[in-house]
Amino acid sequence: MAGAAHERLNELYALHAPSAIRLAFLMTGDGDVAEDLVQEAFARLYARFGERKAPEGINAYLRRTIVNLSHDRHRKLKTLRAFIARGPQQSTELPADFSGRIDMRARLQRLPHRQRAALVLRYYVDMTEAQAADVIGCSLPALKQLVQRGLKTMRQQQQGEHHG
Repeated sequence: MAGAAHERLNELYALHAPSAIRLAFLMTGDGDVAEDLVQEAFARLYARFGERKAPEGINAYLRRTIVNLSHDRHRKLKTLRAFIARGPQQSTELPADFSGRIDMRARLQRLPHRQRAALVLRYYVDMTEAQAADVIGCSLPALKQLVQRGLKTMRQQQQGEHHG
């Protein structure tokens, strides 16, 4: 990024980030996620418009992007929760309200890094198996095994919490 463009982006960030972060926090309830969404929104702003975006349209673009990103995040987490609850084989051991009680973020954080990365890339970022394997730097069978192990571990965590 050229010096002037970099300075312009820094100025825009300083001006618009506080309100964008507040919006993202209200949408997600998580400060770290809010900051990530705002970073992504600014990256998209710059990638799409560079220095051509009219100043009066920046807030509107950022708000719309943050709302859309938070919706996408919520939808993807809901899909992941449902997938984990359902599992590759239907299990009658999972409580009916599993998806409503799961603390997905905490469980994901307890997974080994590569398993967590595999699950996040596949079900949160919506990458194909081949794309996720490429990002992680493993073979397709290894990626499938990471996903399978991650899901199994998360189910075991849930069952341990349910019985404990």
